[in-house]
Amino acid sequence: MRRYIAAATLAASVAFAGSAMAQSFDLQSVFGLNVPSIGPSPVNWADKVRLMTNGEVDIKVHGAGDFVPPFEVFGAVSSGAIPMGFDWIGYWAESIPVANLVGSMPFGPSPDIALGWMFEGGGLEIIQKAYDPHGVKVIPCHLVVPEAGGWFNKEINTVEDLKGLNMRIAGLGGRTLAKLGANTQLVPAGEIYVSLETGRIDAAEFSAPQLDKGFGFQKIVKNYYFPGWHQPSSWDSIIVNMDVWNGFSEDQQKIMVEACKANIAENMADQLNAQVAAVEEIEAAGVSIKRFPDEVLEAMRTAAGEVLQEEAAKDPIFKEALDSLTAYIERTSRWSELQALPR
Repeated sequence: MRRYIAAATLAASVAFAGSAMAQSFDLQSVFGLNVPSIGPSPVNWADKVRLMTNGEVDIKVHGAGDFVPPFEVFGAVSSGAIPMGFDWIGYWAESIPVANLVGSMPFGPSPDIALGWMFEGGGLEIIQKAYDPHGVKVIPCHLVVPEAGGWFNKEINTVEDLKGLNMRIAGLGGRTLAKLGANTQLVPAGEIYVSLETGRIDAAEFSAPQLDKGFGFQKIVKNYYFPGWHQPSSWDSIIVNMDVWNGFSEDQQKIMVEACKANIAENMADQLNAQVAAVEEIEAAGVSIKRFPDEVLEAMRTAAGEVLQEEAAKDPIFKEALDSLTAYIERTSRWSELQALPR
C-alpha cells in the first residue's frame, strides 16, 4: 500500500513549464514497454498528449510491474493508487463482463467495423456505463488486427483433438474451447513461453504474428494455426481514474481522445505488412503454418454463439453491447458485399 500511495503522490506532482502549469501523471501498462507494437503504444500516446497540450499534461509511462502486478492495474486505477493504466480490455472481464466482448468477440467484427462501431456506432457510450461504477474512464487506444489461432504441440484435425488440451487462451475464446472439452487458463504474457517450454500448457494463443514472433514461441512449438477466430479484432485501452479525468479541462479530455484516435491510425498503418513478414520468419524457423479444418471452425462458431448468449443473459450491458455490435456488423456488411470484386 505504501508503494501505491507513493505512486499516487508522484502522479499528483505539479511543475511549471514557462508560464504554463504542467501536470505530471504516472501510467502503468500491463505489458512490458519492449513488447513489439503494443509495448510502445502508451508511450506514443503520451507523446501525442504532451505535444497537443503544449506540455501542460506530462504522462510518465511505466512498464508491467513497476507499481503493481499486471493483472492489478485496473484495481489500482479504480482506487486511485495509480492515476492511469494501459491494458488489453479483456483482462478486466471479471469486474466488467462487457470487456470480454470488446476484448475478444469470437467470430466478431473485422478491425474496420470494430473501429466504426466503437467511435461512431455507439459502442464507447455503452461500455463506459460499465466502467462508471468503478470510477474509471476508458479510452480505446490501440486496435489489434486479427490474431493467430494459436500455437499447438500437436495437430488439430478434428474437434476431438481439443478435448483435454491444456491451453492458454483469454476471454470468450477460452470459454468457447472449454465447451469443446479443452482445459483453458489465463497465463500472463511474460509467463507463456516458460509454460509452453515446461509442458505446463500444450497450446497457447497470445496475439498477432508480429507479437508472437517477438516472444520466441517458434523456438519451442512447431504448429501455428489460423484463423484467429477468437479475436478477429481486439482493443487495448487507456484507463484513467475518474477523479483524475474530471480534473482535466474539457479541451484536455478531448485531446486525450483525439490522441488515441491518432494512435490507432498510426498503429494500423503497417500492421498487415508486419504480420506477413512475421509469418515468413516464423515459417523459416521450421514452424508449420496451418488452418483449422472447417469442421473444427464450425464447432467453434456454434459453441461461441452459445457462450455469447449465456453471457448476455447474465449482464444487461453485455447484452446491449452484443445486440448493438451484431446489428452494426450485419448492417455494414452490405457495403463489403456490394464492393466485393471477383477473384
